[in-house]
Amino acid sequence: MLPSALPGFRDFYPAECAERSHIFEAWREVARRFAFIEYDGPPLEPLDLYTKKSGDEIVGQLYTFEDRGGRHVALRPEMTPTLARMVAARANALRKPVRWFSIPQLFRYERQQRGRLREHFQLNLDILGEADVTADAELLAAALGIMSELGLTKDDVRARISDRRLLNGLLKLAGVSNEQLPLVYAVVDKLDREPREVLEQKLGAAGCSDLVVARIFEVLKHTDLDMLRSEFHGVAELRDDFSRLARYFEMLEALGVREWVVFDLSIVRGLAYYTGIVFELFDARGEFRAIAGGGRYDNLLAQLGGNEMPALGFGMGDVVLGELLRARNLMPPRAEALDYWVAGADGASETIVIRVATALRRRKLRVEYPLRAQKLPKQIKAAATAGAAKVLIIHDDRTATVRRLADGHEESVSLPDLLEASDDSPRDPWVFAVAR
Repeated sequence: MLPSALPGFRDFYPAECAERSHIFEAWREVARRFAFIEYDGPPLEPLDLYTKKSGDEIVGQLYTFEDRGGRHVALRPEMTPTLARMVAARANALRKPVRWFSIPQLFRYERQQRGRLREHFQLNLDILGEADVTADAELLAAALGIMSELGLTKDDVRARISDRRLLNGLLKLAGVSNEQLPLVYAVVDKLDREPREVLEQKLGAAGCSDLVVARIFEVLKHTDLDMLRSEFHGVAELRDDFSRLARYFEMLEALGVREWVVFDLSIVRGLAYYTGIVFELFDARGEFRAIAGGGRYDNLLAQLGGNEMPALGFGMGDVVLGELLRARNLMPPRAEALDYWVAGADGASETIVIRVATALRRRKLRVEYPLRAQKLPKQIKAAATAGAAKVLIIHDDRTATVRRLADGHEESVSLPDLLEASDDSPRDPWVFAVAR
């Protein structure tokens, strides 16, 4: 039997690699448009970099081993600890705010399911050194800018946002103690995935009375920030939280993405290190897992041994995003992999075919030619199989014909004009002089 890829890992044949490149190009284009700078780090890190952040229980989800130097190491399951380590090492020298992005391949040993594999590529986009809510709005606008860049609209994707500081205040008013908050958050995080009666039982087991449980669900039903603010307008402890969120939505309006966003207190993000505004991106039809998620994590750098620095960021994986783009027919067509196939007619010299192919390549066109002598019909068939848009048929050292494979249309071109054209000539030789 032929060996196959490990469970949860993927082979990227050219077609799949083209889809991945399409996603990567959109990620890089929008990140740079928002003035983020690309960085990278090692795929192998000390194990304690992850246990410091997530506790020893994360070890069961990692690819971890002891290296030949006796060090306990792990394949990176996420990029944020690496980012924190790198920023902490040069914190005083970096211009603030730090606006960095990365596209690492990440690894987790967990049960594979739809939208979740044991490896994936992920855009990580972070802002460090800025505490103002403008940074939160900028971050979400960048995430939604990627959706737009890929052809998705507000009818395809919704951003659901919340603020842990506001939710903390509301839960305390409902009667939840500080000790109960972590478990309540864990229950809220499963609100869309488990029946209410199951969640009520878990809250009761955590010591929440029936009255407190009812108040928790009453808080979570709010989806209108203005109505919630009106209901709690007299609570001084929440005044700053409401003001901050109101300003956040004003910024989203100015950034042109407000229509994509809904207020949803059930968005808490499962990771305990989030400290402020959090968000997740979902497809509007509810067919897939979350496309992206992130928020503010102001305490993480200090927790990992670095300087105290406000920070926020998000991760966007390629697996669910790719599924959504394919479902909406937004992946680019895979045909026309070549701009030109350069073919030699009977009697055309091999060297002139190569010279022409080289001239076209210097104009940044994608060009192939036969690497051994073939009859012209066989070359035309090979060009079609390769997905070439056009075939440039060389007759001699002066004349050639361009055949468009889609409809068979042909035009004659002058080879001397084509080969002698300057580097600043237009890309496509259709504009070169036609043979007289």
